Amino acid sequence: MEREHLIKPLLGNHYPMVSHGKGVYLFDTGGKRYIDGSSGAITVGIGHGVQEIIEAMNKQAQQVSFVYRSQFTSEAAEKLAKKMSDITQGDLNWTFFVNSGTEATETAMKLAIQHYQEKGIKGKNKILSRWMSYHGITIGALSMSGHPLRRQRFVPILEDYPSVSPPYCYRCPFNLAYPSCDMACASELEAAIEKIGAEHIAAFIAEPIIGAAGGAIVPPGGYYERIKSICEKHDILFIADEVMTGLGRTGKMFAMEHWGVQPDIVTLGKGMTSGYTPMAATVASDRVIAPILQGSKLVMSGHTFSANPLSAAVSLAVIEYVEQHNLVQAAEEKGDYLMKKLYEIKENSSIIGDVRGKGLLIGLEFADSVKASALIQKAMNNGLLLYPAVAGKNGKQDKACIIAPPLTITYDEMDELLHILRASIKETETAQTLSLYGAKEE
Repeated sequence: MEREHLIKPLLGNHYPMVSHGKGVYLFDTGGKRYIDGSSGAITVGIGHGVQEIIEAMNKQAQQVSFVYRSQFTSEAAEKLAKKMSDITQGDLNWTFFVNSGTEATETAMKLAIQHYQEKGIKGKNKILSRWMSYHGITIGALSMSGHPLRRQRFVPILEDYPSVSPPYCYRCPFNLAYPSCDMACASELEAAIEKIGAEHIAAFIAEPIIGAAGGAIVPPGGYYERIKSICEKHDILFIADEVMTGLGRTGKMFAMEHWGVQPDIVTLGKGMTSGYTPMAATVASDRVIAPILQGSKLVMSGHTFSANPLSAAVSLAVIEYVEQHNLVQAAEEKGDYLMKKLYEIKENSSIIGDVRGKGLLIGLEFADSVKASALIQKAMNNGLLLYPAVAGKNGKQDKACIIAPPLTITYDEMDELLHILRASIKETETAQTLSLYGAKEE
């Protein structure tokens, strides 16, 4: 057998070779069809093979595919930045385009620190975050991430930014119950600020709905209102990491709209181009940019492919497709349907502990005796792709997965997804029963 040269997620593992994709389906070179029940990595919001996006990509490529941002701007990037201003909340009017969600969150971190530097406040250099969070894999972004498994190899060179507990009602870190808990998880932020000193803290970053680090954990009502109030009280910027949740995924254009809270900085990625090309963004408010505009006029960040015109044209076409096909509302309505059916599956299952989420971002957390990865593999064998997530008290357990199909999925396709999921859960339950009696699965 010819040796491999591509570094895959797990060296030595076999991965099927993709052939093509259409709508909510992917096909491998052996002809097997898979329902993309996770939109890849919660990325392909509008489905595979959409002709309008291919045409927009081709049109831009015929004009110019690359310019360096310090030499030229492009019509595609300018139009996309205007669109971001139009669709975001309040005065979130300034956009810095990058290539990945990791770069977006790291740019947000730098932007928050620079905001205070330009105001003559040099000491506010820390970024607070939560445990059970994930903001990216570079050293800066990983420092902000409260994902123990992804941090563990690099702890000696990471900052200790994760400081507060997640709003994890299913397994409350304080062993309390909402609402009698008085949202101790939110109050913990203020305690951390007072302990560290607000004079050292530039921003607090959080995923509106916790993704890979928790399996679609949704905070209780009032949580973000209190978080924003605490940040404002201590002159700390609030960064919403909407890399996974943004652009319609949760049934709102941006997930923070569910709570009526406007962040100071928003990060985007994944669904911006629906995976057709790499693209991400950091969107900042007028207030954040004002001292830089009046001062150095230079945001100290940037990459060779920042504001790439080809990706900008694709992203603009994707957002327009979302708007024209009312996919934000569709995500809300289809999410309600899927959630209802998943609750029914839970009631008849011995291995599902919790179903949670918003729109078409839904998490399943499993019983302590079950490994989510086993179910995910069975589902893939049966033609359904799910997204893995960690969960559990310390955020290290293989206990959750995310269901997040393209927003274009039909009700018939959702029923097919549910049918395969039920069968895969049944297989997992059978395997668990057999293992309890020392028998082997056929």
